[in-house]
Amino acid sequence: MPGPDVRICSSMKCILLCDPKQHEELRARGEDPERLLQTYAQLINLAITNRPAGMTLAMHLCRGNFRSSWIAQGGYEPVADLLVNAIGIDVYFMEYDTERAGGFEPLRFLPPNKTVVLGLVTSKTGALEDKDALKRRIDQAARYAPLDQLALSPQCGFASTEEGNVLTYEQQRAKLALVVEVAHEVWGVS
Repeated sequence: MPGPDVRICSSMKCILLCDPKQHEELRARGEDPERLLQTYAQLINLAITNRPAGMTLAMHLCRGNFRSSWIAQGGYEPVADLLVNAIGIDVYFMEYDTERAGGFEPLRFLPPNKTVVLGLVTSKTGALEDKDALKRRIDQAARYAPLDQLALSPQCGFASTEEGNVLTYEQQRAKLALVVEVAHEVWGVS
């Protein structure tokens, strides 16, 4: 029977490779994190080889989301170039709700034909983010990637598992309304 990590999708494996602790654990098992990253990229590309023309593919880079907890940390720098330039995905949902995700510098690798959705609004706690703080973070990200290649979303789903996160329906609704309001003000969309 395969170990529990076999069930984690390749996008989750890629993001675990941002975490220095995960690198240590992999090396202790005799694995090469760089080789694994290449393998995961090849697997993703193989899986999407026959996608229909015109289909947009998006990937959420999850750091874990079970009952408002997480399993990985570390900036995107170790995987960013390969992630956006070697994998045939069009849109990347990247978690940036806490310092655990590092800075926006890895966005410099984003090619002109791809989009990053900035997960700046946390789905792990009910506290509502400050709208002006979100706009400042979007401005910071736009120093590394064009604003028209960026978007905004919650960092992850509100119920990635049956148990969900520790937020009320009203808190979730308020966070989604905030995303729409900020997107309208920054990009002129609703």
